[in-house]
Amino acid sequence: MADLRWDDVSSFFDPDLMGSLPDVRVANALVEDWQAVLDLVAEKGWKYQYSQGDGVLPVPRAEATLSRSADAECPDLRVWPTADVLAIFRFYSVEEIDFDVDLRELQGQERLDLFCGFLTVIGRRLGKPVVMYCEGGPPSHPVLGFDVESDQVVLLAKPLVS
Repeated sequence: MADLRWDDVSSFFDPDLMGSLPDVRVANALVEDWQAVLDLVAEKGWKYQYSQGDGVLPVPRAEATLSRSADAECPDLRVWPTADVLAIFRFYSVEEIDFDVDLRELQGQERLDLFCGFLTVIGRRLGKPVVMYCEGGPPSHPVLGFDVESDQVVLLAKPLVS
């Protein structure tokens, strides 16, 4: 059974309502959590690309990435859990794992199931909630996310339209 039904959540995947790149976050992260995500990407065999500025580089240990100098460009890790769905992780801070997804790639029940599975795999590995917000939205208004206690992706807000 799917975590969420497309008909119930489609408004949260409407780029005109949510912005096309909603923010997905894991709060209260540690360097070890970042490393767990890097290890997970490799273990799952997902295609990925790590870059800093214009350079594509081998993926370093999380500690090295997160301890860069203040004036260094923020690196990102592009992860394709499937060939046509991209998540972009940005190493802004140790305390928060932050990534974007493109809602235009997540239309329909099949893609929603894939997205929920992606959030679930990350949440289970970290033992922490993985929460989606409207693009640029405040952390006090999550819309959906992986709930550790129920071990599934759940709605955290009422749909924007019925």
